[in-house]
Amino acid sequence: MNDLRADDARVACPLFQAEYGGSKPTSALQLAFSETSMEVFRVLNKQWHSRLPEATNCFEGLHFCASHANLYYAVAWWSKPISCTLNGLGWFELRRFAIADDAPKNTASRMLAWMVRYIRQRKPEITKLISYQDTSCHSGTIYKAVGWTPVDKGHRVRWGVGNGRKRNAIVADGKKIRWEMVI
Repeated sequence: MNDLRADDARVACPLFQAEYGGSKPTSALQLAFSETSMEVFRVLNKQWHSRLPEATNCFEGLHFCASHANLYYAVAWWSKPISCTLNGLGWFELRRFAIADDAPKNTASRMLAWMVRYIRQRKPEITKLISYQDTSCHSGTIYKAVGWTPVDKGHRVRWGVGNGRKRNAIVADGKKIRWEMVI
């Protein structure tokens, strides 16, 4: 994908020239965070997410992005928990978090901290944030850096089993850790 095309999904403001000379950020402190559209989230999640690139059911919730010099570097999607047993408790789940390979170091933890503050300020009905870490490809460093607590270690999650939905075997089964933050 060519990062400089005006019709490219990665270009944040294709009609306007970048104010910063188009340089790549060298620090996560240079990134700007904001809400974004579901479509921007879906396109970039498909390009960047390590295990679950398809997010066809992301109609509700909040979608966020990190950008610099009119380019996106990360996207995330939050919604009510995927587990029906956790709905109605005032919880909000980080369902997807995808980061570009050329994003600066600490992008994930800085964006996660910003999203926590954003949700705390704008969604007072939310009392707890949760996210599931796939232990086969992630170490949980971003959650530790922002002060989340691991509460369900080594839990085996089988997404889609029993509800008739077919899942890819690579992503359907594996040990997960649920991380939580009371806000």
